[in-house]
Amino acid sequence: MIDRVIWIVLDSVGMGEMPDAEKFGDVGANTIGNISKAVGGLSIPNMVRLGLGNIENIKGVDKCEAPIGCYARFEEASNGKDTTTGHWEMGGVVSKVAFPTYPNGFPSEVIEKFEKLTGRRVIGNKPASGTAILDEIAEEQMKDGSVIVYTSADSVFQIAAHEEVVPLDELYRMCKIAREMLDGENAVARVIARPFVGTPGKFTRTPNRRDFSLIPPYDTVLNKIKNKGLDVIGVGKIEDIFCGQGITEAVHTKDNMDGVDKTLEYIKQDNKGLIFTNLVDFDMKWGHRNDFKAYAKGLEEFDVRLKEIVDAMKDNDVLFITADHGCDPTMPGTDHSREHVPFLAYGKSLKENVDLGTRNSFADMGQTLADILNVEKIQNGESFLKEIHI
Repeated sequence: MIDRVIWIVLDSVGMGEMPDAEKFGDVGANTIGNISKAVGGLSIPNMVRLGLGNIENIKGVDKCEAPIGCYARFEEASNGKDTTTGHWEMGGVVSKVAFPTYPNGFPSEVIEKFEKLTGRRVIGNKPASGTAILDEIAEEQMKDGSVIVYTSADSVFQIAAHEEVVPLDELYRMCKIAREMLDGENAVARVIARPFVGTPGKFTRTPNRRDFSLIPPYDTVLNKIKNKGLDVIGVGKIEDIFCGQGITEAVHTKDNMDGVDKTLEYIKQDNKGLIFTNLVDFDMKWGHRNDFKAYAKGLEEFDVRLKEIVDAMKDNDVLFITADHGCDPTMPGTDHSREHVPFLAYGKSLKENVDLGTRNSFADMGQTLADILNVEKIQNGESFLKEIHI
């Protein structure tokens, strides 16, 4: 009997372009493969032992003769390549209609309404790299107490302000105002608080980021698990992505290693159900900033900690490791990439060396999770539990 699943999302760790990558401008994207090539190879023996290098069409990772895990490559059925569509689809929500994006900035009526409701002037209002826009206009923001509003190729309304000029509580309040007003045709997937500190030439974003997502349109596997009286513990930005829906307990994290630490703390506790962790540094700190060397180091650092996770697992635990999209730091631009994602599963109650091939929806993970914990089925996805369970 399996009592608990530990589900870790390596945010943006894609493994190669999807068949429709051309529509998204992502031909040639391969986050793991291109990083490995750029740094001359990755040292990630623990993920290799679980079967990462045995996944169909993966590049740049060693193959294992006898992997101890189950492994697969997943396509995204949703129309998108971002955090919300990826995680929601894992939970069972397939988003066929893309969330709105703003390649020319937000309409004047949106900005004017936001300014009126918040009492703060808006500067920026364009797609931009989060660090580049600070270098460009953060000094102006500090001088007059305005706020920086910007977007990206994703469906996001991002609000940046210096923590010493706009207190965090007020920044979060403004995000909630934006979340409430951005509906209908302007219902962006996420409103994101982007606080920063520092002085001109030395601005840095802080760990106090918060995401304010839409509420999923129908119940995800998280709701199903919670409804059965089991634990659903969100580590990192999981609580924000699902707008608190289906969560019984949550903790935010400062960085990847803090996320691993918090996950290990929960593994060592007596809980049953789901521990759901997002490790965001791959995406936020390295993917979007085209820092392939730091990305490679981050993968290797996680791999070292993976042994601790496996060693801490109880006999009735199962581990899932996957990603939500790509963000190839070797590609031109700084946006997410439309990629397949890897999937690894391990546990004493699972078979070894099971190749699940390529599956056509992230929702298969959520349906399998529902099957494992014997909760109500979710709306989309096909369970593969029979293929991996002993």
